Amino acid sequence: MDGDTRWLTPDERSAWLSFVATVSLLEAALDRQLQRDAGMPHAYYQILAMLSEVPGRTLRMTDLAAITQSSQSRLSHAVSRLERNGWVRRRPCPDDRRSTLAELTEAGFAALAAAAPGHVRSVRENLFDQLDPEQVGQLRDICQAALRRLTAAPDAVVLPGACEAAPDAEATAG
Repeated sequence: MDGDTRWLTPDERSAWLSFVATVSLLEAALDRQLQRDAGMPHAYYQILAMLSEVPGRTLRMTDLAAITQSSQSRLSHAVSRLERNGWVRRRPCPDDRRSTLAELTEAGFAALAAAAPGHVRSVRENLFDQLDPEQVGQLRDICQAALRRLTAAPDAVVLPGACEAAPDAEATAG
């Protein structure tokens, strides 16, 4: 074995395996719910959601691929399917002829809005209902600590809002 490798401690290994299993099973549960209730995979929901979060509901395909952690070809295939549903429209980028924009249509926004309540219910049932408020804060802090390292990479693009601090409870209570 390599003497320079900092192997995981038993505690770190247990945390790592729990994390990997949780992410995998949660992704599968969210995908099943969205397929069953909205007729779309979680990956398509994520594309619609990311487009809904940006000004003009439009992103360059390359940026959308980076945000959704998709290859260009996988994203292109997904957007083609979303176009056939009338939920996304592709158009040339006016300031860069090499780029294509993906734009969320009104029908796509309506499909997202219809799918969102079931999706949020599934997120809550499968994750947050098992946590107390302190654990939610710890989960956020842990993820943001990891994101600080991961987003330092020059090509890193992060989901909108992922690195934001929690709203101040007193500011939002009023």
